[in-house]
This record gives sequence, C-alpha cells and structure tokens, in this order.
Amino acid sequence: MEEERRIRKPLRLKGYDYSGAGYYFVTICTQNRIRLFGDGGRAGLEPAPTNAFGELVTQTWLELPAHTVGIRVDKFVVMPNHFHGIVILENGCVGAGSKPAQTPLSEAMRQFKTFSARKINQMRGTPGISIWQKGYYDHIIRNEPDYLRIWQYIDENPAKWAEDEYYTP
Repeated sequence: MEEERRIRKPLRLKGYDYSGAGYYFVTICTQNRIRLFGDGGRAGLEPAPTNAFGELVTQTWLELPAHTVGIRVDKFVVMPNHFHGIVILENGCVGAGSKPAQTPLSEAMRQFKTFSARKINQMRGTPGISIWQKGYYDHIIRNEPDYLRIWQYIDENPAKWAEDEYYTP
C-alpha cells in the first residue's frame, strides 16, 4: 500500500522579491508542535510562558542582529510550542561575514533556528535532534496599520493561548 503524502502548500508569496529590504512577521513551530518552551499554564501573564529553553530562544532572537549583517529584530513572543516575531531586513542583504545571502529572510530564519536548536540540544544533551519544524510561516508587513495589527496580535497571543491555532492540550 502506497503511503499518502501530505501535499505542502507553498509558504512564500509567489512573485514577491524576498531579496529586498522589508518588514516580515514570522511564525516558527516546534517539531511536532511539542510544548518545549513551557506548558502554557501562565498564559496571559507577562512575560509569555517560557522555561529555560524558551529563554534560550529569546536570547538567540535578541542576539541575531549581532551575528547577522542587515537585520533587526522587533516585537516577539515565545509560546509553548511556537514563536512569533517581526524581523526587519534593512538593506536586502543578510549574511554572517562577507557573503550576503540570496534569500535574506530564509537565511536569517535558518540562522535563528540553527543557533537556538544547537543551544537547546546542548542544554538537553540531545545533539542533532530537530527542535523546529521544517520551514516557517511569513507575512510581508506592507504598511503601518498591518504592522500595528501584528504587534497587537503578538502582544495578546499569550492571553489567548487556549484559542491559538497552534494550541495543543
């Protein structure tokens, strides 16, 4: 019997040039949506519900601009099984060192996922284990009202954890 394969919906906007400067809202889920960053029991309180692994994700996000040319990070939240953040590509070039990436957003997200997974696996003593699902969701922030709506969504996400599309009991 042939195994049915799930057909993946393309995540990138067709025809959009991701090599330029811009603001992006990203969502990254843990592998199999496992609650790795807390149990959600404190959802709605500040800061968002996290544990030591969630703190490593926070630290990695905040340190990303120090290791990556051409990027700034903005509002974010670490949820029990996913991460939301706003990333700003300043000049369309992202890279660690002298080689800018051809697809800056995907390079920045690769670095974020790689660095945070490495730190978490080192803490857990589980080298090479997948922490994040393949890929990520992105939304191109096109104007100020869109930015403010996303900022509010990120800000209110912990209080609405049980209603979140990524919620797992």
